[in-house]
Amino acid sequence: MTHTINRQTFDEVMAPNYSPLSMIPVTGDGSRVWDQLGKEYIDFSGGIAVNVLGHCHPALKQALNQQSEKLWHLSNVWTNEPAIRLAQSLCNKTFADRVYFANSGAEANEAAFKLARKHAYDHFGPEKHEIISCKNGFHGRTLFTVSVGGQPKYCEGFEPVPKGIRHITFNDTEALTTAISDKTCAVVLELIQGEGGIITANPEFIRAARQLCDQHNALLIFDEVQTGVGRTGKLYAYEHFNVTPDILTTAKALGGGFPIAAMLSTEAAAQSLTVGSHGSTYGGNPLGAAVANKVLELVDSKEVLEGVVKRHTSFINKLQKLNQKTPVFSEFRGKGLLIGCELKTEYHGKARAFIQMAEQHGLMLLVAGLNVVRLTPSLIIPEEDIAEGMQRFSKTMQVFAKNN
Repeated sequence: MTHTINRQTFDEVMAPNYSPLSMIPVTGDGSRVWDQLGKEYIDFSGGIAVNVLGHCHPALKQALNQQSEKLWHLSNVWTNEPAIRLAQSLCNKTFADRVYFANSGAEANEAAFKLARKHAYDHFGPEKHEIISCKNGFHGRTLFTVSVGGQPKYCEGFEPVPKGIRHITFNDTEALTTAISDKTCAVVLELIQGEGGIITANPEFIRAARQLCDQHNALLIFDEVQTGVGRTGKLYAYEHFNVTPDILTTAKALGGGFPIAAMLSTEAAAQSLTVGSHGSTYGGNPLGAAVANKVLELVDSKEVLEGVVKRHTSFINKLQKLNQKTPVFSEFRGKGLLIGCELKTEYHGKARAFIQMAEQHGLMLLVAGLNVVRLTPSLIIPEEDIAEGMQRFSKTMQVFAKNN
């Protein structure tokens, strides 16, 4: 081991489950990042839809610094003011009556799935335990959440996985109608499949899910880990559909970069999460809750949410113009600032190669599967950063097309 920290050092000391790109970011400001050599990058990745207010937003720094002078951690043997304030805010701004805090989207989903089974057990008995979710869905990396997620590759080598889970095709109302029964305790849906390629749910499918859950006494769970906290131009994406869930999970953007997550639920559903039935040592941590309070205050404003819609139009218009000159993509899709760019058939399987080239041109991007380049920038990214980032995106497209 050397004292120099570089990409090779990562390979020497870290578990090999990640394969990060070559540069190491060291500082960030807004939607710009600088690496160890001082090279600047435009950040269209947003920490995978986390950095909704960009890097090192002054108001978030102030909230974190102020709380750091008071309390860092207590555990849930005691409560704390920032967590209670955050729960109040989430209930006031959404359908929810009750809130459970965790540290990540996977933990929020784990809690949601456990609650769904416990609620069914309490009211209907142990036979009502089946969970229905969608193929190509993604709900986290714990053993339970990858089992509910509809991507078998994430379960390979970890079997046996939890049972009682059925997967249907996303947006297939007939398949859902066939699959659901009185043994179903919950239907779990992403309103936009993120890791599955940025696929938006059909309103008819979401309405049918609500009706079928009511008919079969099952809970409807919306996974809004990626779509929540302004990402789609609404505070939560379910507002686009005029359908209210029984449980909603939120993480990523909630802390603006500080790890925090929450499970929101109705009063009726929450009652099954009795004392001792579930828990989290760090859940509702004062530091995370203090930052999240400020994030919600800033994001849930007309200026920011309407700005997301305007920026979506700006991105899509620019992407379409670039694609006319260098036709690399077959489709642009998504809502707000969750945008998927699907590569043309001849370039399928090369999304990661595209983002590697983008890094060389000073641009940070993501993938959503093998064939889709994903953009999840800051919700308040300045127009000049969008324009500069698109110039770098254009260069990447040109080199990518030439090399492939």
